[in-house]
Amino acid sequence: MRLLDVQGLEVRYGGIRAVKGVDFHVDEGELVCLIGANGAGKTSTLKALCGLLPAAAGSVSYAGKLVTGLPSFRLVKEGLVLVPEGRGIFGQLTVGENLAMGAFARIDSGEVRRDLERMLALFPRLAERKAQSAGTLSGGEQQMLALGRALMSKPRLLVLDEPSMGLAPMMVTKIFEVVRRIASEGVTVLLVEQNARLALEAASRGYVMESGAITLSGEARQLLEDPRVRDAYLGEEAA
Repeated sequence: MRLLDVQGLEVRYGGIRAVKGVDFHVDEGELVCLIGANGAGKTSTLKALCGLLPAAAGSVSYAGKLVTGLPSFRLVKEGLVLVPEGRGIFGQLTVGENLAMGAFARIDSGEVRRDLERMLALFPRLAERKAQSAGTLSGGEQQMLALGRALMSKPRLLVLDEPSMGLAPMMVTKIFEVVRRIASEGVTVLLVEQNARLALEAASRGYVMESGAITLSGEARQLLEDPRVRDAYLGEEAA
């Protein structure tokens, strides 16, 4: 089943077309990545499909419904959840309070408590720091918290914007292990990531974005071997 279908999406900042009519889709159960250089339009695309930026043109359909222009809180209730670039945690609140905020739209209080325990088991470092102010966590711990908070909303489609940004290599490895685990448990994932190799190794399919347009797409394995991708994004010269 096609869970997300984006057709002709445009995003403008004044007279500048940051996203130039992109088409892509994500099927139920897939882990799909969108790669590209900084400034390619990846984050603007995510913000538009998640209701944080207006679409200048085009459409976004989610779970068979047209959702173009719906506010982000409505989409969260429908199961489309974004973990933004920069994490967006509530620094003044504790780790436990941040996780609880992820379940703001849920009414199944008993299941929420069980999910909170599951998040603390999935991220043992967060369990150790449950009563600690989130603003005092390391960058990697904050990324874990942002992931855990998003999962508390029980997403059907989890959208991740640059989860490895600014993290030490060991923490990047841990974050991607968790992303793979989330996907293996049935959550559909759309991953935007500058680290093209990590993204393509984790994903089943991928799209390459350049200057606001999608220029390549296909199976992740094929993109890893594509000389254009290897030359531009993997630091290897094309044969």
